[in-house]
Parts: sequence; C-alpha cells; structure tokens
Amino acid sequence: MKTVTINTLRELKEAGEKFSVLTCYDSTFSTRINEAGVEVMLVGDSLGMVLQGHDSTLPVTVEDIAYHTQAVKRGNQHALIMADLPFMSDSSLATLLENSASLMRAGAHLVKIEGDAWLAEGITQLSQRGIPVCAHLGLTPQTVNQLGGYKVQGRGDAGQALIDAAIKLEAAGASLLLLECVPTHIGEAVTRAVKCPVIGIGAGPKTDGQVLVLHDMLGITVGKTAKFVKNFMLEASSIPEALAAYHKEVKSGEFPAEEHCFK
Repeated sequence: MKTVTINTLRELKEAGEKFSVLTCYDSTFSTRINEAGVEVMLVGDSLGMVLQGHDSTLPVTVEDIAYHTQAVKRGNQHALIMADLPFMSDSSLATLLENSASLMRAGAHLVKIEGDAWLAEGITQLSQRGIPVCAHLGLTPQTVNQLGGYKVQGRGDAGQALIDAAIKLEAAGASLLLLECVPTHIGEAVTRAVKCPVIGIGAGPKTDGQVLVLHDMLGITVGKTAKFVKNFMLEASSIPEALAAYHKEVKSGEFPAEEHCFK
C-alpha cells in the first residue's frame, strides 16, 4: 500500500471514498493496524483513560503523547500519524508552536487540536510553519468540565455555529476536521460545507472518515461504552481480523449504522 498523506485523504474525499482512522499508542498495534489497511492512526490523549487509568484526558502531557508517537512511528509502514495536543498545550501561541514542533519531531505527520472558531489564529500560525492541523470540533473531551459531561453537541442553534466554525477553521488553514458527538445532519452539513476531509466519531455516516478508540472497538474498555462504539471482536476470531473488519465496514459505509448515530 502506498504511503498515506493529507493529499491522499483529499483525493479520497473528492472520489467519494471513505477512509478509516484508529487510535494507536504502541509499535505492535501500529504494525497490525497498518496490515489492516487503516489509513490514519491517531495518537490520542485518550491514552490517559485507556492506558493510564485516569477518569479523563486532562492529566495527559505533551511528553506522554510524544513518547507514544515515537513508539507508533516505529511500527508504521504507510499510515498517516496524527498526534493530539493535550490539555493546555496551546495555552499561548508560543507554547502551541513549541509543543506542536515536539510532536512533529517525535514522528507525527500532523497535530490535532480541540476547540472552536477561536482556534483560527493558532491554526494559521502552525500551517504557515509547515505543521498540518486537524481541528477537533463538537464534543471536545478536554473541556468536559465546562460542558458538564460527555454530551451531544450541535443541537438547535448550536448546529449552525458549528458549521460556521468549521468553515472558518478550514479558511484559517486546517487540513482536516474531526467532529465528535454531533447529530447526523450536522456531520453531513459540515462535510458538505468544507473541501478538507472530515473525520467523524458519533457524527453519522456521511463524514469522509470514521475514527474509534482502539480499545473500544476491540471491546476491552473498562466501564460503559458510548453509543457510537461497535465491538468488532464479537464476530472476529482474532485482533487482526477485527481490525480488518473495522476498516472494511468503514470503507463500505456499513459502519456506522443507525444505532451508532445521534438524531
């Protein structure tokens, strides 16, 4: 398989073809995810919950993400590696630039940052310096305390504001967008409103790509799983088979199904 780049994802969007994304935190799973054909691996701050045992992503540091990005890079053959900028790593422009540079040096091909329309200035500064950015909109786990919990976003008037923010952030230089926990019609509207590829998690079947947390789709997450999660191990005889099934169902549009979506 050819090396996946941001241009690859743009070409897939233009062709109307879906792409798959999975979180990844180590070299072994990086190799297996590559073998399954998954186009993008996200070194997510979700590691704070699924690896470190925290009750949120807030304790994760830039050093944590950089360490796991290095490990993922060692097992990578063709996938695009995206690394999360964790909580408060963008507290100032200078901090944002330095932390993003650290993750790129660790092996990331682009960084992901959570927020809203206010991210525009930072995204422009990063893109001007050769650091591609994925803007994470909708439910942003780093602001869970402000949101009052893990709740669906973009309902009512907030839906148009989310669409407007997506358009603004693409104009500011965002190479990708990620939408989390928004109604299906908002996921579709954002995907149609921008030219850059849009990744969804709980954002309906109409986004260009889909992402799940690795531990969730393997059914090994401790505690309650979200509505948008599917356990691919239930019908698989091995982890590689489950990874391949996930990739296949995203590409075909079979996943996410109606039961994984928000109205």
